[in-house]
Amino acid sequence: MDFKNLKEVQAYIDGACSGNPGPGGWAVLLRYKKKEKILSGGEKDTTNNRMELMAAISALTSLKYPCKISLFTDSSYVHKGFSQWIKKWEQNGWQTSEKKPVKNEDLWKRFVKASEKHEIALYWIKGHAGHQENEIVDQIARETSIVFKSKI
Repeated sequence: MDFKNLKEVQAYIDGACSGNPGPGGWAVLLRYKKKEKILSGGEKDTTNNRMELMAAISALTSLKYPCKISLFTDSSYVHKGFSQWIKKWEQNGWQTSEKKPVKNEDLWKRFVKASEKHEIALYWIKGHAGHQENEIVDQIARETSIVFKSKI
């Protein structure tokens, strides 16, 4: 795919879970030039890592056209999974180096598929360190997890 002249989008993602497993929420802040859009969702029985992945997947699938995306996460799991582990998992038939099934394989596969049409630069940022956009998505993800907690 030719990635020249793509719209440059920033995506800040976060997931939260009460209990882990338990009710969880995810949130995305998308920014293109001066426009911003917030996405959020959740599940009543999930994990924090699944919510982090859902945020990433939702950020990518919400974009109608191929984009150049700067994806910011405070999740080492998402960051390392996408930037370091995923190629090996695919080569090993979705097994870890210990020959165990990759956790959240269903979501990792969705993440791979959603990423195919985009050019992605993934950045890890320290959570709860005053990074404004990260604080926003963290708060929304936590609030969304509370909504799903009340649905139990």
